[in-house]
Amino acid sequence: MNKNVNYNYVFLFYDVGVKRVNKVFKKCKKYLNHWQKSVFRGPLNNSEIIELKHELKKIINEKEDFISIVKIVNFNYVGEDNLGKPRENSEDIFI
Repeated sequence: MNKNVNYNYVFLFYDVGVKRVNKVFKKCKKYLNHWQKSVFRGPLNNSEIIELKHELKKIINEKEDFISIVKIVNFNYVGEDNLGKPRENSEDIFI
């Protein structure tokens, strides 16, 4: 993570083993909003991102599991297109 960049929003995607999926889900839910199946998103600052990554590393098997954290600095350079019925209790971050 570049320490000179202040990230303010995160998308997190994961594909982990069945034995660890509930633990990963609960840990992500602690920091982010559940968006869809194995997708989370929400506002996080740099220190929260580091903390989340540290906690997830304790849960996953790095040889079998995969987690992707997409960090966003500025919403002016990001767009979102959604197709189909939105999830209930979802949030619109891009207006």
